[in-house]
Amino acid sequence: MPSALTAPPASILQDKVEFRRKAFARRQALARDEPPSAAGAKAATLLLAGIAVAPGSVVSAYWPMGDEIDPRPLMERLHEAGIAIGLPVVVAKGAPLLFRRWRPGTRLVPGGFKTEVPSPEEPELTPNLLVVPLLAFDRQGYRLGYGGGFYDRTLAKLRSAGGAVTAVGFAYAGQEVEAVPRAGYDQRLDWLATERSLQKIA
Repeated sequence: MPSALTAPPASILQDKVEFRRKAFARRQALARDEPPSAAGAKAATLLLAGIAVAPGSVVSAYWPMGDEIDPRPLMERLHEAGIAIGLPVVVAKGAPLLFRRWRPGTRLVPGGFKTEVPSPEEPELTPNLLVVPLLAFDRQGYRLGYGGGFYDRTLAKLRSAGGAVTAVGFAYAGQEVEAVPRAGYDQRLDWLATERSLQKIA
């Protein structure tokens, strides 16, 4: 069943709407200055230098949309190292994401919300390291997403299962803000990887 999130106060919802509008514009400007693939390659190098991805790990990433920083250089390097990779799939509104295996050449199909996802014949995976897209982030490890709450539900589910789960925000450095408006259910990231630095959240 979908996991319910208590609706935040209207003021927080309005703050998030305004933040998203500004964050979209900021990210577009950043992508004009440095293409998402180039920034993604730099962030991938920093991530792999600072976070040990053990053999047998399962890493989730995402297929980039528009001006999102591109995780495909990271995905390709992880695949070459023998790490299993999953891409997120929206099951239903209000439900956690599931993840299907991706490898180079995997057939992608429309997944809703303008996403492309591995086709249903690909096996489902349970990640222990999640590379997470975002619109904005702050130094406390909170992210502003697209408003569906999918990653918050997913991280809450994985963390409540008791396994070791690491969430890495993947973004342009210029997407940082002083403080992301947040509700009680928002899940914190463990790391932030940008084209300039890798930061562990205290």
